[in-house]
Amino acid sequence: MQFVPLQVYILVAALLFTIGAAGFCTRRNVLVMLMCVELMLTSASLVFVAAARAHTDVNGQVIALFLIALAAVEVAVGLALVVAVFHNRRSVDVDTMSDLKG
Repeated sequence: MQFVPLQVYILVAALLFTIGAAGFCTRRNVLVMLMCVELMLTSASLVFVAAARAHTDVNGQVIALFLIALAAVEVAVGLALVVAVFHNRRSVDVDTMSDLKG
């Protein structure tokens, strides 16, 4: 099996994080925004696992496991909120939710 350098993993994670951040900032659909947050959390997990493998340490993998659990909780709470807002507003567009401020 061929060894892949740590820089390749970091480059892929940076690309994933950039795609997630750009999607979160440009899209107006809440479901797409949640998927972009998931993409950013996945890229952080990739960096932790790659660093743990490069340094032969398990701590990065444990942190990645907690990040996966955090992502699952974020999906559950986020989708529950989206379903509740869609039930009342019949839309998941962020611009239609701005009237909830006051």
